[in-house]
Amino acid sequence: MGRRDSRPPRGRDGHTPGGHKSGGQAPAGKRPLPGGRGPSRPESHESPRRDAPSRQEIWIYGYHPAAAALANPQRKILRIVATAEAAARLREDSSVPADISARTHTLGRGDIDQLVGKDAVHQGIAVLVRPLDHNLQDVLGTLEGKADACLVLLDQVTDPHNAGAVLRSAAAFGAAAVIAPDRHAPDESGVMAKSASGALDKIPYVKTVNLVRAIELIKERQFWLVALDAAAPAALSSIDLGGRIALVLGAEGEGIRRLVAEACDHQARLPIASAMESLNVSNAAAVALYEKARQIAAKRK
Repeated sequence: MGRRDSRPPRGRDGHTPGGHKSGGQAPAGKRPLPGGRGPSRPESHESPRRDAPSRQEIWIYGYHPAAAALANPQRKILRIVATAEAAARLREDSSVPADISARTHTLGRGDIDQLVGKDAVHQGIAVLVRPLDHNLQDVLGTLEGKADACLVLLDQVTDPHNAGAVLRSAAAFGAAAVIAPDRHAPDESGVMAKSASGALDKIPYVKTVNLVRAIELIKERQFWLVALDAAAPAALSSIDLGGRIALVLGAEGEGIRRLVAEACDHQARLPIASAMESLNVSNAAAVALYEKARQIAAKRK
C-alpha cells in the first residue's frame, strides 16, 4: 500500500511548523474514528421484556438518538417503546420508515424508566438495538479520492459523555469517523448515544485494537496526523489543515500517550488563556474541527 510522500508536515506558509514530534507532553484535545453494521427491523410485536439487555444489546433513549437509530438501515432494531405522545411524534417523522414506527409498543413513562433507568432522560422513547460494528479498513475505503477528508482519533478518552459529544461535533463539521482503541475507551451505550444526539448513527465510531497501528494505516492512505498538545510550540491555526487530516486528542490529565504522539506527524496547541491548562476534550475537538472547516472555506473564496 502506497505511503504518503516524504514531505514534512506543512505550516500555512508552506514551511514545517515547530513542535514536530515532541512526544510525551500532555495534549489539549482528543481524537476518534469509523465502522460498519447489519439489517434493521424490529423482530416482533410482543411486549418488551423488563430484564436487562445483554452485552450485545443496548437501549438507546431520547428522541433524537432513538429516531436516528430507527432511520439507520444498518442498525438492528430489536424493540421500540414510547409513550403515546412520543409514538405520535415518531409517526410524523419523515426520516423514520413507516413500517418501523408502526411497530412501536406504547408504554407509560414509569415503564420506560424501568427499562432504561429512572435517571435516564428518555423523553418518552427508547429503542433496544444491537451495537454497530465498524471496521477501519472499510471506513478508509469510503474516503478514497476525497481531498479534504477528516478523521478524529481519541486516545485514553474513557467518559462516554465526552466520546458522545466528540461524535456530535465530528458529525456537525463533516468528519468521516471517530476512532478509539478497544481498551480505555467506551463502548456504544445509551449514555454515549444521548450525548451524541443522533451522531452515533450518522458517522462511524470505530474501535481498533492498536491505535498506533491504526495511525500507520491512516498514514498509508495519505492523511497527515495532527496531535493536540497544550505544550506544543505551534498554534493549530499556523498549520495547513487543508487536505486529508486526522486530528488526535487525548483525555484531560493523561493526555495522548507517548507512542501515539510520536506516531503523529506533528503537534499543535489551541490558543487558550494561561489561566486554564486545557479544554474538555469535546470542546477541543469542536474548536479543532472548526479551524479545519474555516481554513477550507477561506481557500474556496
